[in-house]
Amino acid sequence: MKIAQIAPLTESVPPKLYGGTERVVSYITEALVELGHDVTLFASGDSVTSAKLEPVWPRALRLDPGIRDRIAPHMLLMELVRRQAENFDVLHFHLDYYSFSVFKRQDTPFVTTMHGRLDLPEQQPVFDTFNTAPVISISNAQRHPLPQAKWLTTVYHGLPEQLYTPQPVEQKYLAFLGRISPEKRVDIAIRIAGRCGMPIRIAAKVDSADREYFEREIRPLLDLPYVEFIGEIADHQKAEFLSGAHALLFPIDWPEPFGLVMIEAMACGTPVIAFNRGSVPEVLEEGVTGFIVEDEIGAVAAVNRLHKVPRAGVRQRFEERFTSHRMAQQYVDAYQSVIRAQKRSRFKVIDTSGS
Repeated sequence: MKIAQIAPLTESVPPKLYGGTERVVSYITEALVELGHDVTLFASGDSVTSAKLEPVWPRALRLDPGIRDRIAPHMLLMELVRRQAENFDVLHFHLDYYSFSVFKRQDTPFVTTMHGRLDLPEQQPVFDTFNTAPVISISNAQRHPLPQAKWLTTVYHGLPEQLYTPQPVEQKYLAFLGRISPEKRVDIAIRIAGRCGMPIRIAAKVDSADREYFEREIRPLLDLPYVEFIGEIADHQKAEFLSGAHALLFPIDWPEPFGLVMIEAMACGTPVIAFNRGSVPEVLEEGVTGFIVEDEIGAVAAVNRLHKVPRAGVRQRFEERFTSHRMAQQYVDAYQSVIRAQKRSRFKVIDTSGS
């Protein structure tokens, strides 16, 4: 199958540091190539892939201080894909709703994976208007605000099976990994660790948009004696960081669409203690890969039950549920579904005109 993967240009594929969507696009792309498909990746020129790379912009926009208008390169991306669309069996977009208007007017089947939050009121009229654009959710919870969208299926994220593996290190701390922002609640993670009398290590990115929040709310907490702030870490550092943790704390305060860090921890055999929001009950299995809690008190109690969760069992459930090959095969099934639907619609048009 000839497949186009169309990534955002904000980060490279895969990202050099933080970047959830582009990281997942990389995992999908590489797994599809390994499954024998002919894949072209539309992405920034500093991306690295075993597929064919169409470098739409020289480098990732976040790392280019000269870029002031990030929409302009994405407009170029849309047009480059449109001009080549007929060369593919299917187009797979990872750009929210950017593709809906242009690509419903051309013949190549397309799907869009929705990677972000969908509970913002301004999104409602977009999905009311484009209610025939086929979309894929990354959790069932993500769909709730937009029942009118044309949902094809849910495909959970996956990681290459050997990307992160359990490391032979002693567990000495609780971990927080990801991005510092109001909805991720690193402040609550710090409080949980404090109430447990345990150290916490924080490996997290601070976006420019969240810099003021970080300086005002979080930086003072980093002076606490049990808190160690590492900053943003790269892929090759994650396995040791997560393996050295008794648990990953995920005290989110928003409808998380998936939460890639949860399965990164599971790949390392590290249980997750997460607040019951968004996708959490779909990703975690209570008492098997971690604990789903309602508040700080529940999280503290869960830390005391971590000895009941065998780390080998956490890794095993990752292998059974969240590998990139499993994810890629589910996407292939979705591609075949939209290709069949396109053929049926063409047949109907031909049949009607001939009657």
